[in-house]
Amino acid sequence: MKYINTSKTRKKNGLCPAEVRKFRREIYSFFKTSGRSFPWRATTDPYRILVSEIMLQQTQVSRVEKKYDQFIKLFPDIDTLASSPLAEILKAWNGLGYSRRAVALKRIADRIVREYEGKIPDSRDILLTFPSIGKATSCSILAFAFDKPTIFIETNIRAVFISFFFPGTSKVDDSRIIPLIEATIDGKHPRKWYYALMDYGADLKKKYPLLLRRSSLYKKQSPFHGSDREIRSKVLRLAVVKKRISHTRLLQSIECDHARLQKILIGLEKDGLIESKNGFFKIKRSTD
Repeated sequence: MKYINTSKTRKKNGLCPAEVRKFRREIYSFFKTSGRSFPWRATTDPYRILVSEIMLQQTQVSRVEKKYDQFIKLFPDIDTLASSPLAEILKAWNGLGYSRRAVALKRIADRIVREYEGKIPDSRDILLTFPSIGKATSCSILAFAFDKPTIFIETNIRAVFISFFFPGTSKVDDSRIIPLIEATIDGKHPRKWYYALMDYGADLKKKYPLLLRRSSLYKKQSPFHGSDREIRSKVLRLAVVKKRISHTRLLQSIECDHARLQKILIGLEKDGLIESKNGFFKIKRSTD
């Protein structure tokens, strides 16, 4: 791990040119010899990049790798995704977790086909109006799909800047990192630059597993087993397989008390994943 001491040489709004060059050389040198290869990097198709960005939210890359190609084969373009039943999309999504993202992706596809002639908008302001697309995701879509020099941060990028610019510092806030991202971005090749940054950060996290504990945003993730997330996943799996399942059958199939299951079912309905009628539950037909 290499540190860059910015305490004496930093300018008001960034780093001096020599520091920027040194930093970029280090990142690009690593990327040249150790850069990762993923199917969503082998394309500049905005639709396929949109799918990958939604999949990668809160999900390990290894899990997305197992699902991405299969998902694209089933839904090769945004028109196919928009016209497909939610149950089919959830079935393909199974294993990625946070199924509300699948609903969001379906809603995004519906609206893009309806309002933008099937073309992914290259406007951050428009992207921000879609479900599950926040500041970071909107900017990453612009960088990877359209090669636009936007500014965003995610865990791997965060790891890089903490390790280089904040040695020995704890509770590093993103507000201190963002100006450094702005000062060092390769404006001519933002897609390549962010790929390189993320790969360098992924390597750092393997070498120094405790590195991100120095971020002010660090929070230990609760275990999946026995959690509401696991029960939600089981309910959705049963609903996809059975097409239609009763409340009684759900209680028999899932180790969960009545009150907890009821709360989870209400949440799934609120998220637009299931609908109920006469004590039976099924995957919601429409995402409207």
